[in-house]
Order: sequence, then C-alpha cells, then structure tokens
Amino acid sequence: MARVALMRFLLLVMACFFVTKAYDENLPPRTISVNNYHHEAMHRLKAFKASITRLDSIASPPSSLSPSSTPSPLPSQGQKKPRVYLVTSYGADPTGNSDSTEALLAAIADAANGPSEGFLIRGISDLGGAQIYLQGGNYTISKPLKLPVAGVGNLMIHGGTIRASENFPPDGYLIDLSTRGESKKSSTSSSYNYEFITLKDLLLDSNFRGGGISVINSLRTNIDNCYITHFATNGILVQSGHETYIRNSFLGQHITAGGDKEERNFSGTGIRLQGNDNAVTDVVIFSAAIGILVSGQANVFSGVHCYNKASSFGGTGIYLKLPGLTQTRIVNSYMDYTNIVAEDPVQLHISSSFFLGDANIVLKSIKGVVNGVSIVDNMFTGLNKGVEIVKLDESNSPFKQIDQVIVDRNIVKGMDLKATAAKKSINGNGTSWTLDFNKILLFPNLIKHVMYSFSSIGNTFPNHALRNVSENRVVIESNEAVTANVFVTVDQGIANSP
Repeated sequence: MARVALMRFLLLVMACFFVTKAYDENLPPRTISVNNYHHEAMHRLKAFKASITRLDSIASPPSSLSPSSTPSPLPSQGQKKPRVYLVTSYGADPTGNSDSTEALLAAIADAANGPSEGFLIRGISDLGGAQIYLQGGNYTISKPLKLPVAGVGNLMIHGGTIRASENFPPDGYLIDLSTRGESKKSSTSSSYNYEFITLKDLLLDSNFRGGGISVINSLRTNIDNCYITHFATNGILVQSGHETYIRNSFLGQHITAGGDKEERNFSGTGIRLQGNDNAVTDVVIFSAAIGILVSGQANVFSGVHCYNKASSFGGTGIYLKLPGLTQTRIVNSYMDYTNIVAEDPVQLHISSSFFLGDANIVLKSIKGVVNGVSIVDNMFTGLNKGVEIVKLDESNSPFKQIDQVIVDRNIVKGMDLKATAAKKSINGNGTSWTLDFNKILLFPNLIKHVMYSFSSIGNTFPNHALRNVSENRVVIESNEAVTANVFVTVDQGIANSP
C-alpha cells in the first residue's frame, strides 16, 4: 500500500509540473503581477488535484466499506421481472380493424394459468401481479373477455381501448369477471371467485350492445381510471362479493357534456351495486337513466357527480332500492338536476353534498319505515318552483315508523326548506298563542319534543302552559290577557324511548 501511495504522489507531482509548464507556455502576453500569477496557478492546481482525487476514490472505494453498504444501481442477475403479457405478441390488432377476441383471451389465459406466488384468501392463487398490457391499442372484440379459471387473484388488465363489434351479444359485458362455464384453479375452496383483480386505464365502448364490466362474487376488485360508454344495460355491474372499489372513472351511455337534446331517451344504468361494502369515489356519470342503482348494504359514495337523465325527465341520480336496511353513506357529492331516492331508508347518511336545479332527496315509503336518517350540511339551489329539498313519497303507504330522523343545517336557495327541527317566535296580546310549523317540518302531524319560553311585558307575571301539540301546531296559553313574546323550539327527530 505504501508503494501504491508513493506512486500516486509522484504522478500527482508530475501532473502538476506539466500543467504549470503548459500554463506558463500558453500564458498570453499581458502584464501580471507575480502574486496574482502565483494565486491563479495554485487555484488551478488545487482544482486539478481535487478532480484526480475524486476520480481515484470512485474507481477504488476504500476497502473498509462492505459490499452490502453500497447498493448496486443495476439489478442482480437472478432478480425476477414482472410478468407482462403484451397482447400484440398474441396477434391482437391495435388498430381495431380486425377482431382481437381470441388474441386477448389467449393473453388472459396465459396470465391466469401462469405461476402463482402462493395464496391470497384461502382458495385464491396469487399470480404475483401479472399484467395483461393493451399497449395503448384499440381492440375490437365479439364476445366477453373472461378469465378461463376461477380462484385466481393479483392480476391487472390495463392500458388501452376495447370496443364491442356488431356481433357482440346484447346481454354480455366487455370484461366479465364471472364463473359461468369456468373451472376452479385451486384445489381448495373459496367463497369468492377472484381476489384483487385490477382494471385500470381502460376505455370500454359497448357499442350499445350489453354492458361494460361485470364483477360477480369477487373480493377486493379495483376499477380505476376507466371511461365506460355506449352501454345498453349497465356500465358496471357488481353482484355479491365484497369490497369492489370504483374510482376516478367516467360513465355515460351517450358521450355528451350536458344539454343533450336526446336526454329524455337516456336508458340503462351507470353503476348497479347488488353487493355489500363497496365504494364509489370521484366518479362522474354523465348520461344514463339511473346514475347508480343500489340494492346492497353498507356502501359509500364520495365525490360522485351525476348529471345523467334529469329527474324532471324521469331519471334518478342515486336510487337506493333496498327498503329496511339501507346503511348507505353519500358525502361530498354533486347531484346535478338529478335526485336521490331512498326506499324505506334505515341508517342513511347524506351530507356535504350539492344539489343543483331542483335536485332533491326523496324518501319513498314501501312499508312506512324511516329510521336513523341524517340529512345535514348540504347545499340546495333551485329554480323557485316550490320544490322541497326533502320530499316524502307516500303514494304506496304513509310513513308510520319514524325514529331518529335528522334533517337540519342545510343551506337553501330557490327551493322550499324542510327540516325535522324548527324554531319560531310570535308577539301578541291575549291569552293564547299558536305557532304553525307545517311549512318547514318534514313529517305531517309529528312533533316529538317542544321547548318554549314566555316573556310578558309589564308588571304582571301570568301563569302559562303548553296547551296543545297537533297537526304540527303548538298552542301556548296564559291565565290572563297579557302582551308577551313566545319563543318555541320543536323537534321531530328525537329518538323514541326503548
């Protein structure tokens, strides 16, 4: 090591000499002081020495550093690469001019039958994140794309456009995650068909034949950044299963941006949820008869914008068709001329949402049950046509079982305010004061709780009492005629005693 260090030092001295010599020979003819010349020469020598030192240290790292302390910028030879199945290598036509059904199915089959990395939930083989990559192409298919086996998971289809041909079955789905006619890959059983299947960055055009995506009895399915259009039945169907997440996506039967002259003729459903514990987040439904039709419990909707078929034309933004045990949360959403309809809602929460163009919330009686409903902190903007922000549809039967219903703290412009709590005051002279709350209270002839204050003017202190509460009217009486101010608070939403 001493010899190596000595040789390096000698090389450095010789390099400094030659640099100084070259600098001296190439010095332009000008007047310069000895001190300035010496200073500049030393500065250049130091810079040159530092560069040599850096190069030497990079080329020969200190032996004290262990190999594991410096990560290698290059992958090791034995490192596994992700399994990506390029559909064009199977003969798929990215121009869409020819049918690519069999090529896409072949790529999907190879991915589904590829090596597994163990199991996810019991009975679901982990495919290790295998990808079917559409390579940004536009592919025409004549029958649904299905996985050839059930019991697989951790698989992605992404990155391209899939369109239905004129021969596509009218009841089919472009991507069909169901098990009709399929075999089971794993020898162990699972109550779910698939787990952690991701459909991402896709444009799906159903060509008015069938639907876009069908997810049947699957677990933890991701539908992310998809544009689904020209469906005749459902843009997305979720049936049974658990935890399907639909996010950052756009759905519309017709490609429009509002004000479509054919809006009255919109049909189909953007998203049909027939399962529990799903989430729809940051999704736009711009044309369909029904934006989201829900017949499963405990689903959550956040950041949903519905401007499909307007309610005045017979459309609905979100329809909760599961009377008796709704368990649904709708927050931070935008109902654009489309309403929310809930049948016999039980445990329903709607908050922080915006309702435009007389869009409102309809509580529809099937067996007359409404329980555990909170509609709070929303904004409503209407057309001054007398539309109520929350409406009772009692065409089938009146609501008879009403408990824990809170409609309050909503901001209203151009519509009729409805609430389950109200405050009112009246001034007058006499022995009886009647306050009528029918204009604001949601339910007819239902006041569960009353609080009042009685303030008389003058030196008299009459006796007073709550005399009557019926037909949403409150009557306060005194034992003698006085001039007084009566302030009353009423509430329809107080919970019934057990």
